[in-house]
Amino acid sequence: MTRRGTNISLKSYDDIFTTEENRQETGEHVVSIPVNQIHEFKNHPFKVLDDEDMRKTVDSIREYGVLVPVIIRPDGNGEYEMISGHRRRYASILAGKEEIPAIVREMDDDTATILMGDSNL
Repeated sequence: MTRRGTNISLKSYDDIFTTEENRQETGEHVVSIPVNQIHEFKNHPFKVLDDEDMRKTVDSIREYGVLVPVIIRPDGNGEYEMISGHRRRYASILAGKEEIPAIVREMDDDTATILMGDSNL
C-alpha cells in the first residue's frame, strides 16, 4: 500500500497544540468570531452529520455555549478557514449563535492539514 504524504515532516503535539501558558507567551488568545466569517477547510475529509449526537451538541451549546474554542486560520481575504471545530461551528449555527470562541493561528497548509486530521482522530 502506498503511503500518502510521506514527504510531510510531522510536528510534535507540543508544536501543533498549545497550552494557555504557550498562548500567553506568543500573544495568541481566544476571540469571538462571527460564524459566517468562517468557511470550511478545503477538501475536508470528515463529514459533519446531522444526527442524534449533533442534536445533543446543539442542546449543549444552547445551554452552556461552546466550551472548547475552535481553531481557525486567516484566509487572506478578511475571513477565516476552519481547522478544528467543524461540528462545533455547525452546531452553533443550528443553536442560533452568531459568534463562536476561536483561536486564530497562522499556519501553513501542511500544518493545518496535520492539525485538522489529528483533531478528528
